[in-house]
Parts: sequence; structure tokens; C-alpha cells
Amino acid sequence: MRALVLATLLLATSAWAADMTPPPEIQPAAVDPLAAPRRLIAAKDWAGALAALRAQPQAASADWHNLMGYTLRKQATPQFAEAESQYLEALRIDPGHRGANEYLGELYVMTGELAKARERLVVLEKLCPNGCEQRADLQRAIAAAGK
Repeated sequence: MRALVLATLLLATSAWAADMTPPPEIQPAAVDPLAAPRRLIAAKDWAGALAALRAQPQAASADWHNLMGYTLRKQATPQFAEAESQYLEALRIDPGHRGANEYLGELYVMTGELAKARERLVVLEKLCPNGCEQRADLQRAIAAAGK
């Protein structure tokens, strides 16, 4: 009997020890491939952001094209035609991309094309009928330009 109890304890102890192995390594959530350009944009380092974006071209990414358009538009010497092309490509990939709709509208405000800016606003009104940051920002830009 004593041998049976000892064997049971030994098996239980080894089973417990087996459970004490560390859990598998937890992998972090997917890393944003555009994190570096986003940080540079937030710091208003347009040249750095442009270089970072060009170093990692992502032809199929609406976000990449949107950030490229934004960076081109915000430089000291804006490249409006190239920025517009980037926004349009973002919208070709994802017609519902709120950022690209807003920023394309803002580009049109900057270039005096208010009718086109209002078209982007109509799209944003459909995308976020209860309001969203992009819609509000473009409304403000259009209102400011209309004064």
C-alpha cells in the first residue's frame, strides 16, 4: 500500500512539474509597418517621412498612399499634383478610406477647388452619417476657405 501511495505521489509530482514549464512565448500584436513614417509625420519631419515611405513602398496599401499624399502636400513646397495622385490611388484601393477622402478634400481647398472639396465632404457624410473627425475637419477647412 505504501508503495502505491508513493508511486501515486511521484506521478502526481511529475505531472505537476510538467505543468510548470513556461507557457509558449506570447507573440506581440502585428507591428504597424507604417509606424516609423507616422512618427516622422507627427514630428512634422516631412523629408524624413517621405524617405521612410519611399524606403518601404506598399503599392497595395491605401494607408501607404494616403500617408504619401499627406507628406507630399505638407512639405514646405507642396507637391499637389503628386499628392492628389496618391490620394486617388488610396481611394481606388479603398473608396471608403476616411483619411484619404478628408485629405484629398483639404488638398482641393488648398488649391481653390471648393466644388471638388465639397464632393469629398458628401462622401464623408455618407461614410459617417453620425459624424467623424475626418468629416468635421473637412467641414471646418471648407468653411474657413469660404470666408
